[in-house]
Amino acid sequence: MSAEHAAPHATVEAIEKIGEGKKKILQEIRKVIIGQNQVVEDVVTSFFAGGHCLITGVPGLAKTLLISSLGRAMHLTFRRIQFTPDLMPADITGTEVLEEDRATGDRTLKFRPGPIFSNIVLADEINRTPPKTQAALLEAMQEHQVTVSGNTYTLKEPFFVLATQNPIEQEGTYPLPAVQQDRFMFHLFIDYLPKEEELQVVNETTSSQVEDIEVCMQGEELLEYQQIVRETPVAEPVIRYAVALVAASRPGNPQAPDFIREYVSWGASIRGSHYLVLGAKARAVLSGRPHVSIDDVRSVATQVLRHRIITNFRAESEGIRPEQVVDRLLETVKGPSSGL
Repeated sequence: MSAEHAAPHATVEAIEKIGEGKKKILQEIRKVIIGQNQVVEDVVTSFFAGGHCLITGVPGLAKTLLISSLGRAMHLTFRRIQFTPDLMPADITGTEVLEEDRATGDRTLKFRPGPIFSNIVLADEINRTPPKTQAALLEAMQEHQVTVSGNTYTLKEPFFVLATQNPIEQEGTYPLPAVQQDRFMFHLFIDYLPKEEELQVVNETTSSQVEDIEVCMQGEELLEYQQIVRETPVAEPVIRYAVALVAASRPGNPQAPDFIREYVSWGASIRGSHYLVLGAKARAVLSGRPHVSIDDVRSVATQVLRHRIITNFRAESEGIRPEQVVDRLLETVKGPSSGL
């Protein structure tokens, strides 16, 4: 790697410190979470990149435990919101209430913050609440602030939203539109554990022993580390590869592969390129490396692109999923031959 792409010496030391911090976090998480290593790795990556996650999985796979445990390891406040059909935007953002001063008799409106005023918000079953309430949450994700009665209130930093979707019982739900899914950095899937790991989970969860998670990092440190991730330089060929990968997913692109034209209605947006590079930066930094490689981009491609590639009817009829489209893109779009 050339000198122009190397991070400053102080940043190199900080990156090594971040790598050690990540190891400690994972060590604490594994006290209570068995298996699901890739999901845990991806959620931690999104935290350090400052992005939000959409998680799909059936009930009972420890999604809430995973997120709350991460909050404890990083000393971050955690709130869980159960999304239901009758949930209103004010139930999330907060509302103004009329309070009376007993001494003077004066009445004033006072804002009472909702559960979104937390470092980590778990939006459980986000597809079960109407679009109006979904939009209130997604606006806060984008702006890191909420507006109530014309007054703007800034959310706590760092701020993360991890929304879950239940892939079963779709009757009466409100699936997130593609434009709203695009605001999530990663879309992750949690699947059933292998038999041996499930046996271990049952053994540990039916005993009286309770593991205590130690704090490995403070919120202020995490904000500093997020800044370091953004300041980590990326060689131009790596950025070009990320942009080429996203551009190739668009059927209207003259250079798009034939299978894209055949199976895809809409490709990934510019935000896809943005999150590919940002995710690759976080992967490199969390590995203790001051440079970003093509492999870092490829390691986050499925998580970033699976919810940004909209397949057509032909793909659905043939059972072709967006993940398979991403796999073929990774095979088709070649990176630079310089070994970056």
